[in-house]
Amino acid sequence: QKTKSEPKMLFLTTARHLRKSSVMHTQIRALSAVEWHGTTILCVRKAGKVVLIGDGQVSQGSMVVKPNAKKVRRIGKDVLAGFAGSTADAFTLLERLEERLDEYPGQLTRACVELAKAWRTDKYLRRLEAVLLVCDANVCFEITGNGDVLEPKPIETPDGDVSVMGVGSGGSYALASARALADRPDMNAEAIARKAMTIAAEMCVYTNTNFVLESIDANAPAEEEQETDISTEIATEPKETVALEK
Repeated sequence: QKTKSEPKMLFLTTARHLRKSSVMHTQIRALSAVEWHGTTILCVRKAGKVVLIGDGQVSQGSMVVKPNAKKVRRIGKDVLAGFAGSTADAFTLLERLEERLDEYPGQLTRACVELAKAWRTDKYLRRLEAVLLVCDANVCFEITGNGDVLEPKPIETPDGDVSVMGVGSGGSYALASARALADRPDMNAEAIARKAMTIAAEMCVYTNTNFVLESIDANAPAEEEQETDISTEIATEPKETVALEK
């Protein structure tokens, strides 16, 4: 009778151990997921001009780790990209996006779809935790790890269609503000983006006002490309000279 009860006790002990390990693993994943908070990235397209703007705050729990991170970048001359989430994961995805753009030059839609497919199916990429916002002069996409490639619905205004998309912790605030300002005839894409991000920074504790802005003007001549517009100067720490002992 003692021999018969030993397998049952072993099974109960193993099940209890597995359940405890599963709970601990879930708690660790939850803590790691909320430990690093995202950012706010906003894209506004109006009257042939596309603006991609993001804040510079990096937060770890209740502490601000860095106030002037650059989360909006230009890929080549015609593509803008912003990210929210893990920085290392986002840079890995941006590298993959550049490879897709080299493979399909001038086809941003196909490049984004191929990246989403690889992100969804690849065993390594599916573990990456980030969200990308990619745009050019014609289209804007949000790419997620679930295989989604989302495009915003244009807002009809008297001055033409306006497209707005936001991601990150304060993306909802910035998106709502930009949509409310979309029909203002006295505000262009850049003015809308800056005002919407200012409102988001006032409401979201993980968003600051150190904005970094990139823009593409489809109406500008090709030979007169505007340089990157950075709304707030980013301070760079002086490099220390280290004497090497021979």
